[in-house]
Amino acid sequence: MGRRSATGLGVPACNSLVGVSVGVSGPPTRVFVARLAGLAVFDPLGDQVGRVRDVVAVFRPGQTRARVVGLVVEVPGRRRVFVPMTRVTSMDAGQVITTGLVNMRRFEQRPMETLLLGELLDRTVGLRGKDGEPGEEVTIEDVSIESGRRGEWRLTKLFVRRGRQGRLRRRGETLLVDVEDVEDLGVVNQRQGAANLLAAFDELKAADLAEVIHELTPKRRLEVAAALEDDRLADVLEELPEDDQVEILSQLSGERAADVLEAMQPDDAADLLNDLPNEQAERLLGLMDPDEAEDVRRLRAYEERTAGGLMTSEPVILAPEDSIAEALAHVRRADLSPALAAAVYVTRPPLETPTGRYLGLVHIQRMLREAPHEAVGSVLDKEIEPLSPTTSLEETTRQLATYNLVALPVTDDAGRLVGAVTVDDVLDHLLPEDWREAEEEDLARRRGSVGAP
Repeated sequence: MGRRSATGLGVPACNSLVGVSVGVSGPPTRVFVARLAGLAVFDPLGDQVGRVRDVVAVFRPGQTRARVVGLVVEVPGRRRVFVPMTRVTSMDAGQVITTGLVNMRRFEQRPMETLLLGELLDRTVGLRGKDGEPGEEVTIEDVSIESGRRGEWRLTKLFVRRGRQGRLRRRGETLLVDVEDVEDLGVVNQRQGAANLLAAFDELKAADLAEVIHELTPKRRLEVAAALEDDRLADVLEELPEDDQVEILSQLSGERAADVLEAMQPDDAADLLNDLPNEQAERLLGLMDPDEAEDVRRLRAYEERTAGGLMTSEPVILAPEDSIAEALAHVRRADLSPALAAAVYVTRPPLETPTGRYLGLVHIQRMLREAPHEAVGSVLDKEIEPLSPTTSLEETTRQLATYNLVALPVTDDAGRLVGAVTVDDVLDHLLPEDWREAEEEDLARRRGSVGAP
């Protein structure tokens, strides 16, 4: 039965522990796993195959040193594949070199396997005491693997920190210990944080982090989600499948869930609440800021496959007398998606949806051609007809394609701007729910094994 597929993490959890350049054969060598996170994987010809996401080890009964069997690597298309250690020819702080052959089957973790990054970092374990006395608790911050003379790799040492970890607790002393000095390392521990794991994922985009979280076990997925900051968790939730969204939000406290919903885009928050039982959704809306909740309630009132159900209620809105310089400052905001940053919408006050009378829009390309002091009201595009909240998904798609646009305004019967529909929202509803998996399976069928022989 074939094996799996791959991805890259981010910066290592422990910057003081540097992986050394190694070969698979020869004298014993040591590599700290957090240093492998996110490293590029190359074939012998120098072409990049993907990026390291994790390291797979097998704990056998009666053995303290788990055998490292391979790497989880992310290849194009955010597909996670399995690369056996027998196909890894060298690893160092900057890259991983393989024989070039990569089986494109999606990675599926087997019961005896442990992901060293995903499942060991931040785990609380007990050190063995002397003379039978109870040992102290430590938290794993990194793990090291070593190659033997025959080329096999094993988990040998743990970089740990004394004392339980927490936001209000002082960080204790760190030390490097043998795996034999730790009790029940191969047993799933019910108490596990996520700080070091998230440090390894720190530089990932929200969509890539969502992919990593989706691949974790349900228990670990909730632990990692609970450790994320509200804004980061909101961004990740927007990229997760519906089942994962509901699972995570339902496990958060009511106040925290409300804070995360407020940090999400209103249309994404509305979609998520629509997947919850109505009683639970209303309870969370009651805990949200009244203004934020009102935006979400308004979006929930529209049918799903209509412009009203697709739109965001927070496009860039300006008054006609505002300058182009001000408009450009708004669209440069880092939190705006490219589609929302492509145009500003000009209305009479109030400038929050539902606004005063909608006047027109200004494309970013037009703004770049005009003097910064010019008023946006003087360069309006009035030829783009706004959508109605009841416009169907199919008609919305046709309008975007006809005018080669990435966003369209939506106005109500009174001519007030109530939101904007972006092309990414349309694609989310046009593609099948399993479009990522279907695309990857098709890619695998067409390409088979990739890389140099």
